[in-house]
Parts: sequence; structure tokens; C-alpha cells
Amino acid sequence: MEFSPGDIFIGEVIGTAILILFGAGVCAAVTLSGSKARASGWIVIAFGWGFGVLAGAYTAGPLSGGQLNPAVTVGIAVDTGEWGDVPFYLLGQMVGAALGAVLAWLAYYAQFGANKEPTLGIFSTIPEIRNPVANLVTEIIATVGLVLPVLAFGLTEGLGRSGVQTLIVAFLVVGIGLSLGGPTGYAINPARDLGPRIVHALLPIPNKGTSDWNYSWVPVAGPLIGAVLSGLIFNAAF
Repeated sequence: MEFSPGDIFIGEVIGTAILILFGAGVCAAVTLSGSKARASGWIVIAFGWGFGVLAGAYTAGPLSGGQLNPAVTVGIAVDTGEWGDVPFYLLGQMVGAALGAVLAWLAYYAQFGANKEPTLGIFSTIPEIRNPVANLVTEIIATVGLVLPVLAFGLTEGLGRSGVQTLIVAFLVVGIGLSLGGPTGYAINPARDLGPRIVHALLPIPNKGTSDWNYSWVPVAGPLIGAVLSGLIFNAAF
């Protein structure tokens, strides 16, 4: 299906904003004091992000196809060789990610206002063990685990038209979170990490702590490398 540049941008802004609203929202719900979901655990976070993908992708689908992730966009472009619309996807995803982070902050405004702990983990990823090489490898592997199946799903006739593909991808994201999210928090999406990290740096959150810019390249570079590898592997194997 062909989409206009304007529709791509608007669709990706809206869809990615919904994704991050759900994702950062569930992290805020589990992390912040004064939240009914406080300390409810990693499984809740994994499903919250998965449902965010589900809601965002279904909403953006008619306008842009609902890619919502520069890694998915780059992987598709490497596979197809079609790069003309990539800038519109990437710009929309970055704007949407920042917007979604602001909306999550507003939804938990009172809780953020009473915050006494660092909050970066609500917005962006933080490795449990800081080892840039190992963290980068984790993000590459996890992103291949996302993008390669997404490309392969396109081989099943009618899956995309029926809308079932979006549901399957949402569950795939839940599975990645449960299986591969432990070391780094599974960014698997450069916009998902970088946009909210910028918002975290700018927002007036009490006691928010550092935005950790020394680590910020890992959740951008890892998913992009994984995306390129996924496109190359798909072209070679399928």
C-alpha cells in the first residue's frame, strides 16, 4: 500500500505517541510512589509495552502502516531497497516518541511532582550491568528478534490485510521483553529511547537524576545495526 509523505508523518507521530504513552506510562505506574500499580513487576511492564505497540500500530496503520520504530523502517528499507519515505517515517517517530513521553508525564503529573528518586528508567533504558559492548550486543540480538520476524510475517498472504499481523507483532514485543529485556531494558527502537530521553532532560521533574547521555548511543546504534542485519539476513535467506 502506498502512503503519502504527509500521512506517513502524521500516522507515525500519532502511533508512536500512543506507543510511548502506554510504555512510559506502565513504567511510571510500576515505579512511582502514589501509583496503584507500584512494584507490580516486570511482567506488567512487558505487557504494557506490548499493548502500546498494539494500540499505536492499529491506530497508525491506515495512515502509515504503523511502523513506529526506526529499526523496523530501516529493516524494511534494506530489504526492499526503497528509501524515499524513510525520512518521513523517522521524523514522525521521533516527534511522536517525544510527545508520548510528555503525555505520560502529564498523566502522572502529581506522582512526578512528589518524586524523590531518579526517573530516567521511566522514560528510557538503563542497563543492569553497564558494559557497552555487551549492552550493544544485547540490543542487536533483541532487535533482530523483532525485525526479522516482522519481515517474515509479510510472506504470509493476507496476514497484513486481516490486521492479525499487528496483533502478532504486539505479542512478539511482549515475548522479547520477557526473554531478552533483562540486561538492558530492550530498547529495540531508537526513537523509543532517544525521544523520551530528551524529554526527560528537559522536564522539570524533582530529583529526576541524570539523563545518562554517555549510554544513550547504545539503544540507538544497537537497534539500527540489528535492523540492517535483519534486512540482509532476510534478503539472503528468504
